[in-house]
Amino acid sequence: FGMTPTRAVLFYGPPGCGKTLLAEAIANEYQMNFIRISGPELLTMWFSGSEAKVRDTFGKTRQVAPCVLFLDDLDSIAKSRNGSFGDGGAADRVTNQILTEIDGMSAKKNVFIIGATNRPDIIDSAFLRPGRFDHLIYIPLPDEKSRLDILKITLRKSPVAKDVDMQHLSTITNGFSGADLTEICHRACKLAIRELIEKEINEGKEQQRNGQTATDSNEPEDLVPEIRRDHFEEALKFARRSVSDNDIRKYEKFTQTLQQSRYFGTQFRFSDQQTLQGTDKSGGYRENCDDDDLYN
Repeated sequence: FGMTPTRAVLFYGPPGCGKTLLAEAIANEYQMNFIRISGPELLTMWFSGSEAKVRDTFGKTRQVAPCVLFLDDLDSIAKSRNGSFGDGGAADRVTNQILTEIDGMSAKKNVFIIGATNRPDIIDSAFLRPGRFDHLIYIPLPDEKSRLDILKITLRKSPVAKDVDMQHLSTITNGFSGADLTEICHRACKLAIRELIEKEINEGKEQQRNGQTATDSNEPEDLVPEIRRDHFEEALKFARRSVSDNDIRKYEKFTQTLQQSRYFGTQFRFSDQQTLQGTDKSGGYRENCDDDDLYN
C-alpha cells in the first residue's frame, strides 16, 4: 500500500515468559540474522563510550541485514528522562543515541528491532511514539495448553516414567511462568541423578564388603533411571511462582491504560457529500516520498 512498515515492536510482560525465545523464533522463521544485546551492556564508565557502543551495534546490524536486533532489558537504558539515576547522565545519552539510530534506520535495510522489558511503565514516552516502538505486545503467563507444551519440550530428551501425568502437572501449575516450569523439571531430573549416584555408591560399598571388584560382576546393569512421579512430587514441594498476582494486575492495568490513552474517543466518519479533488487520488503525497536512509 505504499507505506513504510513498522521498524520496531516492544515485548512486555512478566519475566520468564519467553520474550527472548519469541524474538529468536521470529528471526529463524524469516531466515534473518539475530543479534541480541542487553541494555546494561551498552553502559560504560567512559564518557561517550556508551554512545559509541550503540553506534557500533546498529552499524553491525545494518552490515548483516536482513537482521533482527533484540534489545533486552530495555528499561535499564530507556527510563523516563525526568530525573537523575546516579549514572552521570549516561542512560540519557544512550537513550538519545538509540532514538537517533532508530529514526535514521531505513526500511530498505531490512532491519527489524525488537525490545523487551519487564517494566513498561518506566519506559521513556519518546520510545513509544509512532515510528519507533509504536507496537506494544503483551507476553502473558502461559495458559494450560502452553504449560503442557513447555513441559513436553523441556523433558523431550529425558527418560520420564510413563505414569507421569503431564496434563495434571500443567493443570496444577497455574500462574507459573515458563522459567518456573523449567526449574521444576530440572529439580526433578537432579533428584533422579542424585538417586542414581547414591545407588552406585551403595553398590560399591556392598561389593567391598563382599570382597568383590567391579570386574568380578557380570554384565553391567543399566543404571539410567527414569524421572518418576515421586521425583516430580518432591520437586513441586520447592516450586514457587516468580510472578505474583499483584504483578499480573499491574501489567493488566498498564495494558488497559495504554489502550485508553491511544483511543481516539470519537467515531469519525467521512461525509457522503465529500468528493475527491483532482485526478490524483493520492493527494499529491506520492511526490518526493523516497525513504532516505540517514546512515546510507
